[in-house]
Amino acid sequence: MKAWLALACGVLALSVHAADSLEAREARLAARLRCVVCQNQTVAESNAPLAADMRKQIREQLAQGGSDAAVLEFFERRYGSFVRYDAPLRPATWLLWSAPFALLAIGLAVLLRLVARRRAAVAPPLTTEEKARAAAWLRKGAP
Repeated sequence: MKAWLALACGVLALSVHAADSLEAREARLAARLRCVVCQNQTVAESNAPLAADMRKQIREQLAQGGSDAAVLEFFERRYGSFVRYDAPLRPATWLLWSAPFALLAIGLAVLLRLVARRRAAVAPPLTTEEKARAAAWLRKGAP
């Protein structure tokens, strides 16, 4: 009797853990997809009816044993790569991924060039006439 009770408790605990795991996976995937109606919210954040349908579709695919990658691929085929918040690294997205680094490199190069020019622009030494005027000005005091 005790063995059956322990087995039933174990099965119940595993089913609760599996449901929590499924919900956690659904939430993680919904946070990685863009709501195609709102466009500035994830599917998890959006209250749009389409976002609710997308969450339901995610839940159904995960319940049927679909992997996270398969679910993401399904939505990408259906709505295009725009639906993903984390754009995959492909030849079409190389500019998207490399642009921040290129802009940072260009900005750093411009900054270094300006600093180098400023260091190179040394004021010419004062002539004898300018030194005499400065000394006279200092003796008299500033007007």
